[in-house]
Amino acid sequence: MSLRLDAYETGAELGREAYEAQLETLQHRLELVQAAYINQGLKAAIAVEGWDAAGKGGMIRRLVSPLDPRYAKTWSIAAPSVGELAHHYLWRFWQRLPGTREIAIFDRSWYGRVLVERVDALTSEPVWKRAYDEINDFEALLAADGMRIVKLFLHVTQDEQDKRLLERLETPWKRWKTGVDDYHNRSQRKAYMAAYHDMFDFCSTRIAPWTIIEANDKKYARIKALETVIDALSEGVDLSYPDVPDAVMAAAEKALGKRARDSAGR
Repeated sequence: MSLRLDAYETGAELGREAYEAQLETLQHRLELVQAAYINQGLKAAIAVEGWDAAGKGGMIRRLVSPLDPRYAKTWSIAAPSVGELAHHYLWRFWQRLPGTREIAIFDRSWYGRVLVERVDALTSEPVWKRAYDEINDFEALLAADGMRIVKLFLHVTQDEQDKRLLERLETPWKRWKTGVDDYHNRSQRKAYMAAYHDMFDFCSTRIAPWTIIEANDKKYARIKALETVIDALSEGVDLSYPDVPDAVMAAAEKALGKRARDSAGR
């Protein structure tokens, strides 16, 4: 079944009390997932795309706040540098991929080739059309190497986007969030809609599916995003608490003068 954005415009609204309760539960669950990834040498990449002012930054903050920063990294992807342009467009993403025990979040991603580069004619049509297969192969290589891949798209209606853009202008401390590009991109909404739908059609695969999140309500979107990430990263992963190794237990007993109880109750 094809993913179409107009089917994701009626997300529920969450009250503050329900939101905060769910957020606390999910963030604790995410801590457990990261602990399992660290203990078991796993790795994951989370790609976040969506409209300007869709709430990507706020969602990412709630996603990373419970994580140990030594094993988690957020990459804010902007236009490639001169040096990066000298390489294949995927090269700069290879440099940022997580190693074992790590989780990486990409605020914008390798899909720029088939999105902004397509819409603004920064690359030719044969080149961006070729990129769908290149991206699928790229993600297949990562998955074959044991990496979990989660891809989130935050969708807001035009009315909601306009409301948030206006809020950024009227709220002094939010003005850093907006610029000329926001309004240029807004003028290209129809072209972006076509590009997004092609991206879903060609690159939502079994090993790396896209999840569209209704983001008109920011609280709902954050909860839905955390649920999606946790489900994807925990599938088939042992989340039980590890036992304390005997050598560690013995050292602790010697240092502390008494024997601790591990998760097995020993």
